[in-house]
Amino acid sequence: MKLFLISILLCISVAVFSQNQQNTKNHFQTAGYVIKTSFNTIPSDFAFLGKEFSDDWKKTGYYAAGILGLFATDKITTKAYHKHIEPNIDYSLPTITPNFLRSSKNVWINGENSYLTYPIIGIYVGSLFANQEKGQFAAINSLKAIAYSTIITQFTLKTIFGRNRPNRPLGTEPANKPFTNNNWDFFNGRDEYLYGSARGTSLPSMHATGYFAIAKVIQMEFDNYWIPYSIMGITFLSDIKSHEHWVSDMVVGGLLGTLIGRSIVRSSWKARGIIDRSKQGRISFNYTPRFSSEFTGIQIVGTF
Repeated sequence: MKLFLISILLCISVAVFSQNQQNTKNHFQTAGYVIKTSFNTIPSDFAFLGKEFSDDWKKTGYYAAGILGLFATDKITTKAYHKHIEPNIDYSLPTITPNFLRSSKNVWINGENSYLTYPIIGIYVGSLFANQEKGQFAAINSLKAIAYSTIITQFTLKTIFGRNRPNRPLGTEPANKPFTNNNWDFFNGRDEYLYGSARGTSLPSMHATGYFAIAKVIQMEFDNYWIPYSIMGITFLSDIKSHEHWVSDMVVGGLLGTLIGRSIVRSSWKARGIIDRSKQGRISFNYTPRFSSEFTGIQIVGTF
């Protein structure tokens, strides 16, 4: 079974990086260019991430209001999630982590996370041998997505919000401290900063953030939705009870991860001179009321 799963992951990796176009550089030139460009774009990665929030404050406000609404309804949604969803998704993936790495504290090379990390490594190694530039960029950008997701969630947002994780089953009294039945239990201290602990580490979900960031990078680089999001979904849902989050924590993580992944790719595309395909083919309309002695109505101006 394990050999079968590894073979499937390798086949998917090969299928993904084989979509790349031919490269005129030699292997060393390509690898050097990819590494140099990926390193140099780190500042612009965060600049693009900032623009995701600042370019449209109205949209950002709507999302913020929606997230507050999720916080307010977390008791209802999380209780339903514990009662109706988790019991019906009961499976786990066999470990593919080599024995010598299983004692590592790095969560991204252990357990179900390895089903994302190892294919990324496979894409890079395969693209390196095949001299495929796109595959190398996709793999390194995915690793950047993991690093950024970890830094932003573990060191920054979880420290700021300090939200305690939901008690299981939710509503049972007394709560098993530091778990809580209070969906407004924010601004608590933390016991650990890099590695997970129960106290003050619920918002946002690092797994949801990292998984969606990786999936978005692969989706944009290879213009393919079903492979990255299918693998991400299957992996995320395995051993689902171990996540121990409020529903809003996972939603926020998914949104944040999508923005992180998109920002990394857009930053990379700009440095590589690639047109942002996500903006191609957009059609927008402006509606302007017109009143005059000759015409009364709405003027519609379309941009293609």
